[in-house]
Amino acid sequence: MSSEKVKNDNEPNEDSDDSCGDESASFTTNSTTSRSKSPASSTRSKRRGRRSHKSKPKSGAAYKYDTHVKENHGANIFGVSFNTLLGKDEPQVFATAGSNRCTVYECPRKGGLTLLHCYADPDPDEVFYTCAWSYNLKTSAPLLAAAGYRGVIRVIDIEQNEAVGNYIGHGQAINELKFHPHKLQLLLSGSKDHAIRLWNIQTHVCIAIFGGVEGHRDEVLSIDFNMRGDRIVSSGMDHSLKLWCLNTQEFQHKIELSQTFSQEKSTLPFPTITKHFPDFSTRDIHRNYVDCVQWFGNFVLSKSCENAIVCWKPGQLHQSFEQLKPSDSSCTIIAEFEYDECEIWFVRFGFNPWQKVIALGNQQGKVYVWEMDPSDPEGAHMTTLHNARSVATVRQIAFSRDASVLVYVCDDATVWRWNRRQPTAL
Repeated sequence: MSSEKVKNDNEPNEDSDDSCGDESASFTTNSTTSRSKSPASSTRSKRRGRRSHKSKPKSGAAYKYDTHVKENHGANIFGVSFNTLLGKDEPQVFATAGSNRCTVYECPRKGGLTLLHCYADPDPDEVFYTCAWSYNLKTSAPLLAAAGYRGVIRVIDIEQNEAVGNYIGHGQAINELKFHPHKLQLLLSGSKDHAIRLWNIQTHVCIAIFGGVEGHRDEVLSIDFNMRGDRIVSSGMDHSLKLWCLNTQEFQHKIELSQTFSQEKSTLPFPTITKHFPDFSTRDIHRNYVDCVQWFGNFVLSKSCENAIVCWKPGQLHQSFEQLKPSDSSCTIIAEFEYDECEIWFVRFGFNPWQKVIALGNQQGKVYVWEMDPSDPEGAHMTTLHNARSVATVRQIAFSRDASVLVYVCDDATVWRWNRRQPTAL
């Protein structure tokens, strides 16, 4: 694929301190804006009755600027995802989702970005919002799932640069995709149609639909599997966070059935299960759109348009998930990670569960990085990253598996690479 697809705005410069902006704090706030081809943001609202934990500032930025490129479509890039399924000795590869394109890059060990592939959707009106990685279970070829404005999921064979699966079921735009952590043929999607769907991309069936009577009342903005893959957390425009369990006999039976189901051999469609009632639901964490949620062990990390990522646990601190009742919406806030100038929605943080590091960008092109202390979530060390040329809203951040590389994407079609600083030898 021609390198003309991207424009390199700066060559890698490992030694230049001019490339890395100083850490700084900013207290200016801007009015809310909206994602293109989606409803405008709601009025900002303040959290009440919260105890706040200030992160400990840390001297020296955790990451150093390496390079950035600009994709030639010139449109917002909404999604970025590293392929963490590759081995530690294999290249570090990530994909971006913006306009009607998914672009795949390699991060060479010596620095810079190398363009590998660029997939353009056949529909020029498509706008991809999200992408996620899997692989073909038979050939081990990498697969990239992407979806967005049109509500169609494309599963792309990266090496062949063609869609090998197209999934239509959601009535409106799809805001996020996630693959199961162990069964990589299982794909989860969250949509503007208020529903979540679970797909088997190997047999091309919809296993389950989460939503309905007690489901989300507005767009589902974010979804995530826990590390065991037996629970889902979801969040949306209705300010709510919901937990859905997959470890019931009924769900396990449907998942097993989907592995061998053949649409060609069956005279009936796959018996998709519909789950109307979540196993836990709360609106007590946020007072605005909840646009990003991820598991952190048995805790949950979530954010809204309120300048804080909240670490919390369903129920009381001592309660197990099995002790929770669907009617109980109580939750325990563990810590809050505060930042500035990020009061618009559809800005998503990156979290590396192996290295315990979180990063989030804001409307001014600045990135906040929190290095977690597993024994004390309140004691996270926070640093800020900023380059003078990074001025557009940072939409999403992704880490390589070993967290040695941080990549973020922006509204001005730019893709930025930062490398983790090596500890200084004594």
